[in-house]
Amino acid sequence: MAGLYFEDCEEGLVIDHAIRRTVTETDNVLFSAMTYNCAPLHIDAEYSKSSIYGQRLVNSMFLLALVAGVTVAETTLGTTLGNLGFKEITFPKPTFHGDTIRVRTEIVNSRLSKSRNDSGIVTFKHVALNQRDEIVCEAVRVGLMLVRPKQ
Repeated sequence: MAGLYFEDCEEGLVIDHAIRRTVTETDNVLFSAMTYNCAPLHIDAEYSKSSIYGQRLVNSMFLLALVAGVTVAETTLGTTLGNLGFKEITFPKPTFHGDTIRVRTEIVNSRLSKSRNDSGIVTFKHVALNQRDEIVCEAVRVGLMLVRPKQ
């Protein structure tokens, strides 16, 4: 599997993810439409011109999903039993159409499961930066990770 097993998730491990993604207008409008988010700051260019940003903002829920998705190949692909939750989610700077997002993950905590003998609980901190090296999203995610199978 490409993902990390529980034993690979050592506290302090930092991964600068290889995948970067430029966010497009289509991404933002389609995600907002699919999730019924009709906030004019995401979908109305004329309205957004008079906002404090002067343009549409990328839907923050899209950004959070993108951040989580970018991390999959190098952290949880095939080695997780699922997300247990997200917490401490912040968006310190706005994201706009055309911004390119990269993500860094740090393992902040790991422990064996108390109720399962095939898995452990790992806490990941994801930090997303734009092309100006501004932090645009920080999120702490907890995942249930498989223990490496015995050979």
